[in-house]
Amino acid sequence: MNENVVIIGAGLGGLITAAILAKEGKNVTLIEKNANIGGGLQSFKRFGEMFDAGMHIIGGMNEGGNVYRICDYLGIRERMHYRPVDDDCMDELYFYEDKATYRIAKGREGFVSSLASYFPDQKENLTRYVEAMYNLTQEMDLFYLRPAANNIFDHSEEFLLPVKAFIEKYITDKKLQSVLAYMNPLYSGKADMTPAYIHSIINILYINGACRFEDGCQYFAELLRDFIEEHGGKVMLNDPVVKICTEGRMITSVLTQQGVTVTGDYYISSIHPCSMIKLLDDESVFPKSFRTRMNDIPNAYSAFSLYIKVKPETVRYVNHTRYFMSRYDEIWNFDKNDDVWPRGIIFVTPPETQQGEYSDKVIVTTPMCWEAVKQWEDTVLGKRDDSYTEWKERCKDRILCLLEEAMPGFSENIECVNTASPLTIRDYFNVKDGSMYGFAKDCDNIAMSQLPVVTKVRNLLLTGQNNNLHGFCGVSLTAINTCEVILGRDYIINKLNNK
Repeated sequence: MNENVVIIGAGLGGLITAAILAKEGKNVTLIEKNANIGGGLQSFKRFGEMFDAGMHIIGGMNEGGNVYRICDYLGIRERMHYRPVDDDCMDELYFYEDKATYRIAKGREGFVSSLASYFPDQKENLTRYVEAMYNLTQEMDLFYLRPAANNIFDHSEEFLLPVKAFIEKYITDKKLQSVLAYMNPLYSGKADMTPAYIHSIINILYINGACRFEDGCQYFAELLRDFIEEHGGKVMLNDPVVKICTEGRMITSVLTQQGVTVTGDYYISSIHPCSMIKLLDDESVFPKSFRTRMNDIPNAYSAFSLYIKVKPETVRYVNHTRYFMSRYDEIWNFDKNDDVWPRGIIFVTPPETQQGEYSDKVIVTTPMCWEAVKQWEDTVLGKRDDSYTEWKERCKDRILCLLEEAMPGFSENIECVNTASPLTIRDYFNVKDGSMYGFAKDCDNIAMSQLPVVTKVRNLLLTGQNNNLHGFCGVSLTAINTCEVILGRDYIINKLNNK
């Protein structure tokens, strides 16, 4: 049967899900509220430069990696523009506390050897630690695109161990423990809450070889849109869904702001579940316990970002990410809202196809909690008072001051700066609390914080970063889960393994 599938939200989850279903012959309609597709993949133009809104680094695109194989299956991999990070330095860390710099190499051996050069007495511990991370990822069949085992809860004791405890189990040096936690801004890491498997997946993706999109990640979103349309799908832009119509425990149609009614056999929500529930004409199609649960699950923290155009030939292009951290003992407190913020920043020079010695732009991001902007949460873009503008300016100055301390003279190279706060993320991407990574995973209650893609509304499925895993890789893998509810268990997995 050639079913009709309606997908709400053209972020990465919606796009990948739509591309797979379109390839497999389904009639797909993808509805996006913004003028541009992509969600976190979007790029925008400021000061004559294109900046990525998010998704600065991608994992799983190394040859044979899981996302590499998905893109190969879709037939789009060879049309993608991406650049691997440096082999000898996938990431660079600087701690203000002791002015120490750590350059971390990619590859299993490179990762261990590079860190052991700073902590020689920890080499054996580092080897065991990396081995433990790889072992945890092996417990996730989907990560390796294997058919799923019957018991999805059959995991080792370390799988749900709090991430800080996991690191400390293998590493005895206090400084190295903090150094190994440097990626926690990439998954909203909480010392005693985030499960070890999340930490391991993110780290292994980067150790195996991370990449960055050239010329902005919007190109990849457009590539997926073209693929969907080439396979008979329809992409509706700049027309948000305003109502999801239901009858019993079934969706009958969705209504857009422009008055368009779209019907299907299946409906897939790629937006935040709390945002989706608000669109239902009758919220009681979900039990009250489910609605309460959605509102009670804490969200991952948000971010404050600077999009900087720099003066010509003043800032050298760096083919890896740079992390600037305040103190070793503050490594788990990046989003804490107090007078010490920011405790650390992430510095990226985005690559171009013909990248030269110098960069034309810089993106600087630091974690920020929703509480920092809560006083303006009921305001809308373009109608916020001067207090918000002044607050953003103070945040910008704090970040630049911290950056200037590590990179003296950097401020003199700045031509223009655009800022984005958690409110920007909330409004632009329609995510609760401006969360960068959806629901926060809780090792003490993983069943509550990790949603299945199937819902109690019989023809409604979920996809995106609130299910299973977040990030470029996690969202792409979740799309397979969602599609296989329609196509059949292991349908796509078997196709990927039979290529």
